Amino acid sequence: MSKRSSHLGSVVIIIALVAVFSVALMIFGTRFDWWQPIDGFLMVRSYLNLLGYGVLGLGFIAMLHQLIRANKRGLVKAAIASSIGLGLLAPMLYSFVQPVQRFPPIHDITTDTNNVPMFLVLNDQRAGAKNTLTYEGVNVAKQQLAAFADITSIHSQKDAEQAFEHALAIVKEKGWQIIAQDLDKLHIEASARTSVYHFVDDVVIVVTPLANGSKVDMRSVSRIGRGDRGVNAARIRDFINTFNS
Repeated sequence: MSKRSSHLGSVVIIIALVAVFSVALMIFGTRFDWWQPIDGFLMVRSYLNLLGYGVLGLGFIAMLHQLIRANKRGLVKAAIASSIGLGLLAPMLYSFVQPVQRFPPIHDITTDTNNVPMFLVLNDQRAGAKNTLTYEGVNVAKQQLAAFADITSIHSQKDAEQAFEHALAIVKEKGWQIIAQDLDKLHIEASARTSVYHFVDDVVIVVTPLANGSKVDMRSVSRIGRGDRGVNAARIRDFINTFNS
């Protein structure tokens, strides 16, 4: 009997794989412009755990059924389906072990909160934008400084033109979409996408000549969402580390 194939085991594995495919579709559908990044994010937030619980539950029931029937092959299939269900629940389970870091509800981060880099080409009519590019001032600056005190201007020994070219090379290396580059104004504007849901954030980089080198400032702004979960700060931090390496 243990060698007998299990139709039930096969069915639960198929259901589990369909669930995985559905989650992948929710996430990566934005890359094919089937829906907006926020829609994919909300779908995953709404359905990921439900799918995980469903697959895990079906797999567990199938495991009991196969144990009763002493069907080892079917038991293995059901166990695989249950493992897939646990995998779908992994983000939630991980959040219990490692609580999600809390970030302030801001989406506009800059290396210089006193002399904020300004966008000259991109504006509030950019595609899909619900957030303005107008800097909101002292309240945002205080929250940023409290959460991301390490994010400050880059002071480089490179002259302004060299710093500009280096910054531009990093933008290209990161794969950001360059909107504007002006060597005379030492000004770069670009759009970057987040790695998973492909949310679009806008970036401006400004180089300022100094007597003994140059100062490089960067600002990163999310097009949508009140908070960014630290994404813009992480992008600027990564740019700074790359520039200085």
